[in-house]
Amino acid sequence: MKAHVSSILLGVRDMDRAKRFYTEGLGWKIKNDYGVSVFFESDGASPVGFYGREGLAAQVGTDEEGSGFSGLVLTYVVRSEARVDEVMAEAQNAGAKVLKPAGALPWGGYGGTFADPDGYIWSLGYSAQGDDQPYAE
Repeated sequence: MKAHVSSILLGVRDMDRAKRFYTEGLGWKIKNDYGVSVFFESDGASPVGFYGREGLAAQVGTDEEGSGFSGLVLTYVVRSEARVDEVMAEAQNAGAKVLKPAGALPWGGYGGTFADPDGYIWSLGYSAQGDDQPYAE
């Protein structure tokens, strides 16, 4: 198996709310809307999509009711501290819960963390170290 993710599916409780958060709040563009699932334009990265939480849990053979930290964090690396601040503000204005406000990170970078309306955690970051970063923008 290669170190590659073909797509990322997030199980959501309210499809309309999730679509509004990501399209109206964060400016994502829908590529395909199949009703039970939605996929967004990926700009060459792994596609991100939503699936009804109950249906996705059944599809993968697990219970839809989870609790606590799932161990999954989605990262978004940008090219400046200012862009971290901008994305954090966009997310908060769209209804995200800020878990860790943007600021200096212990390893020398700059970043912040928010949870979307379904509780998925996004970690935003910037670092002036290295030139091989997986920049999202």
